[in-house]
Amino acid sequence: MATTSLDSKRLSGLQNIATQLRIDSINATTAAGSGHPTSCLSAAEIMAALFFHVMRFDPRNPQDADNDRFVLSKGHAAPVLYSAWAELDLFPREHLKTLRRFDSDLEGHPTPLLPFVAVPTGSLGQGLAVGLGMALAARMDGRLYRSYVLMGDGENAEGSVWETAELASFHQVDTLCGIVDVNRLGQSQPTMLQHELEIYKRRWTAFGWLALVVDGHDLNQLLAAFEQAAETHGRPTVILARTFKGHGVSFLNDQENWHGKALKPQEAEKALGELQAQMQPGGERPTPLPPARANVTTRPPEPMPAPNFNRAQPVATREAFGEALAAAGAGDTRLSVLDGDVKNSTFTEDFQAKAPGRFVEGFIAEQNMVGMAMGLAAAGRIPFVSTFACFLTRAADFIRLAGLARSNVKFVGTHAGVSIGEDGGSQMGLEDLAMFRALPESTVLYPSDATSAWRAVELAIHQPGVVYIRTGRPKQPILYDTKEAFAIGKGKLLRSGNQDVATVVAAGVTLNEALKAADELKSQGVAIRVIDLFSVRPVDTALLLEAARATQNLLITVEDHHAAGGLGDAVAEAVGPEGVRVVRLAVREMPRSGKPEELMAQQKIDAAAIRDTVLQWVPARVGR
Repeated sequence: MATTSLDSKRLSGLQNIATQLRIDSINATTAAGSGHPTSCLSAAEIMAALFFHVMRFDPRNPQDADNDRFVLSKGHAAPVLYSAWAELDLFPREHLKTLRRFDSDLEGHPTPLLPFVAVPTGSLGQGLAVGLGMALAARMDGRLYRSYVLMGDGENAEGSVWETAELASFHQVDTLCGIVDVNRLGQSQPTMLQHELEIYKRRWTAFGWLALVVDGHDLNQLLAAFEQAAETHGRPTVILARTFKGHGVSFLNDQENWHGKALKPQEAEKALGELQAQMQPGGERPTPLPPARANVTTRPPEPMPAPNFNRAQPVATREAFGEALAAAGAGDTRLSVLDGDVKNSTFTEDFQAKAPGRFVEGFIAEQNMVGMAMGLAAAGRIPFVSTFACFLTRAADFIRLAGLARSNVKFVGTHAGVSIGEDGGSQMGLEDLAMFRALPESTVLYPSDATSAWRAVELAIHQPGVVYIRTGRPKQPILYDTKEAFAIGKGKLLRSGNQDVATVVAAGVTLNEALKAADELKSQGVAIRVIDLFSVRPVDTALLLEAARATQNLLITVEDHHAAGGLGDAVAEAVGPEGVRVVRLAVREMPRSGKPEELMAQQKIDAAAIRDTVLQWVPARVGR
């Protein structure tokens, strides 16, 4: 490919920065006694080119909304990223030697504790999806920034990279530029393709990208490639940079068995001597160009309208969610919605009809869908990700990183539990509550009717961080008046009396089963208390303990979810320290196809099972 020609002093200055990044990376990892110095050395020219010539940003304000975006997908090369920002004078160079210390913000892999890191990286294969989300946010917001993602060659084995590759091409996102540091060596052995750059090029080209092969240690070639990427319209660009792991140090260059190994002090001294000798006199220190400013106007979000459902007409909570999201999106331009080719089942098509420019069809690629949402959130948007609850588990690692990032992403899982019926076990979300409850600082809401589903959407918009809303397939009776208030961390007491012999705690479809059981038991002269948990995380501990004290210190939970990690565990964790006994009804047998009522009866989570459990556990109070 063509090369660009820089003034010799500026070119020398860029090369000196690359050398300095290598020096800093070795110093930092040797001081830490661990890390990935050779992975940093291969990317030094790429980082120097990006941060000191290509990207437009304000180094004094890393979170400027108009800054070009950078994601270090190969997060194990964190020291070279930290070194670039030290070179930009964001913090003293000496701070680099605190790498990986408990009291340092320079962690082993980048995290958003740092103002120049949008998302945590290092679980390979995620960065490109995040970069795509950032590029889509720029399009939605009318901003001019470009998004750059540096990947390792080994992570090109991850299917999520190719999920992103095909979608970025489909949506013609030409402000996204990927860079693959093809340094040939993985952790334990050479990568599959090693330096077969033409194969890489054919693969990326087949996915619709402009693929440019360069010598990744030649600044002229790198700069020409970045220039061509910026001038390319209608498709994304990937720069395939042929590099060598450990480049710049003779005894590390292209050598196996150095991945993730810091140099010992004597080795570091030898390496640093070689690198210092490569410094070129008379180099001109380049500085980044300022961000390209866009004339962006925003309007403040309007209050979400109140729900307006006919209480005589049952409504599925997934349908109510769709209506609520569309209503919210009409007045709040911060909202974006991503769906995985099930919008006519999740009802996100309602939002698409009202705000098509803020709807992203992710097709059947859930990992990429979540990664895009993380990028959208990092750019200041409020993304809702919706698909069947079971399919969200496909993206579990992405969701895990979203939790680590405190990413402001809202997840909605529909078609939860065995109550979906005939579709069978592969379509039944039965692990989703456990997955989202396990995330640090997550919020988990489980509405049981249309009104609470509407309010759950409203709460999610205003709740920072990861929020999960679990919705169901069957139509449900409307239990609450449209003026009923809901809150995170609060449940609802639906049935209570002085003669209650047990408390049943439920949510979603099982709440209606609990109410049916309460009516049947009442006809037999047995009174029970019924709680709609609604907020599964955090739970309403005070309400649960009050109910337990009134009903023999016993709570019976019932849920359309596996026993591990769900509603029952949430309740037990809350009240267990107070000595409350929790009896858990949950899905315990292998799920299969059948009618919803058949499946719920088989799993013993229907009204009959609740009735029988009450009679079994409190015989003394009911005269048995």
